[in-house]
Amino acid sequence: MTDKRPETRRSLVLIAMVLSMFMAAIEGTIVATAMPSIAAKLGGFSLYSWVFSSFLLMQAVSIPIFGKLADLFGRKPVFIFGVVVFLVGSILCGFASSMGMLVAFRFLQGIGAGAVNPVTTILAGDLYTLQERGRVQGYLSSVWGISSVVGPLAGGLIVERAHWAWIFWLNIPLGVAAIVLMWRYLHEDIRHEKRSIDFAGVGLLLASVTSLMLALTESSSWGLGAAGALLAVAAITLTLFIRQQHRAPDPVMHLELWRNRLIAPANTATLTAGIVMIGLISFLPTFVQGVLGSSALVAGFALSAMSVGWPLASVTAGKLFVRMGVKKIVRTGAILAAIGAMIIAFLAEDGALLAGIGSFIMGVGLGLLNTTFMVAIQSSVDWTRRGVATASNMLMRILGNALGAAIFGGVLNYHLGNVLTRNGIADRVSLDSIQDLLGGGAAHATTLSREMLDVLRGGLSESLHLVFWGIVAFATVTLIISWLVPNLPKEAALPADGDIEIGGH
Repeated sequence: MTDKRPETRRSLVLIAMVLSMFMAAIEGTIVATAMPSIAAKLGGFSLYSWVFSSFLLMQAVSIPIFGKLADLFGRKPVFIFGVVVFLVGSILCGFASSMGMLVAFRFLQGIGAGAVNPVTTILAGDLYTLQERGRVQGYLSSVWGISSVVGPLAGGLIVERAHWAWIFWLNIPLGVAAIVLMWRYLHEDIRHEKRSIDFAGVGLLLASVTSLMLALTESSSWGLGAAGALLAVAAITLTLFIRQQHRAPDPVMHLELWRNRLIAPANTATLTAGIVMIGLISFLPTFVQGVLGSSALVAGFALSAMSVGWPLASVTAGKLFVRMGVKKIVRTGAILAAIGAMIIAFLAEDGALLAGIGSFIMGVGLGLLNTTFMVAIQSSVDWTRRGVATASNMLMRILGNALGAAIFGGVLNYHLGNVLTRNGIADRVSLDSIQDLLGGGAAHATTLSREMLDVLRGGLSESLHLVFWGIVAFATVTLIISWLVPNLPKEAALPADGDIEIGGH
């Protein structure tokens, strides 16, 4: 009697991948709109930023770990584990009764997202040929762009029409559907091998990234001495992590991948592009509303222009990948990202329309870069290393997001503080008051004179332009690094040994 292995249904597995990635991606944007209302109910404004940082931090730390586990134990069990953890965290977030509890549960959500994100991207490399891979990665990449438009709108609607907990609980049907589809329709052959986890490496990586994030996000409140100590801890633990990876029999991150002529510059450019992306997403709406005086809807338009350009470029990159090669697409994307950043830095004060144009051009550039880098990296290694290679690139993108948010947030707060001191109003108006005012807080608007409002608006404009020029600087660095990325060798277009056998579509 012949034991026939069930067929993998690629189309249904792809739906599960899209659902899970959308679930994780939208969680980074939907909370932003609702957080003022949530914080007003739960209290604890001092922990406000950590609601975002905790989620991002745990993703950055856990992505390389789960990428390794996906290579050792298979994609399906790691994917299902990640979705379950994410859903548990989501349910608990909805029941949080304090900001401290919410931050803790967001850590749990981040761990789940750290498993979901790399496995979905790895599966795209397993299930599809090189010719198909670019198109599929374009679909997955566009999920992030769509979530950045849908998330803020959905968050606002939920807060206005229902209890804020539904911001987290709406993940439940998406996650359950993804688990069912992946459980029933993905079938993979797992090679039996000796498996080990580098727990020392995991701990050192966690310590290093956590120390770095604390230094960047809390330096203004803890002081330069504490920030310097944390940076020293981050440097020491990173050095120990690298040493551990060289001697561990089965390391978390295969550092030899960074000797690859394609992977090293691609991952470095992904890091700096991640800084560029988060800078635009975080601060362009603030400029449109706080400086230009436009509505939230106009600010949404300016930012959503990037979200339109990104998926269009991602799909285009997938179609042109084999014909044009890595080098041409990457260079084009880096040039467009730099042009978009320059438009925003130079012309943003002339109106929201030009800000939207710059946002769109930058989105096109980042979409070309993101999809091309991911497909090229996956195609440059075999199946057994595709998980760690994919995870290393995703780690660079999310770490870039985390670093960018901390760097640009620090620049903004530091310069605004100087403006308050320079104008002699630091004892009457705090940075929190400025943030409430720019968010439309009527209470602050009625207690501040027009002269003070003009000072604040001018200071905000100066500060945000410093941020925009910082974005230009990192976009320029991305352009320089992208020029070093080579084309794939021709043999990379051949199917890799060990890929999942596909029996259906």
